[in-house]
Amino acid sequence: MNATQLRTMDDAALKKQLDDLHHELFNMRFQRAAGQLPNFNRLTQVKREIARIQTLLRERVGAEEAKAK
Repeated sequence: MNATQLRTMDDAALKKQLDDLHHELFNMRFQRAAGQLPNFNRLTQVKREIARIQTLLRERVGAEEAKAK
């Protein structure tokens, strides 16, 4: 999912997506340790997706704080 698609989502959907990605990353780490991970590139993709969502959520919080001032 790219940043444009993420920006159209509301906070609840982003948090749900973030939880799903954290769960996927958790499982992938176990698969990697057991030598059963078929696609190592997916680890990097998931980490970047998590970072994108966290950045977007933080930007929204910053925008709300700026409005409050």
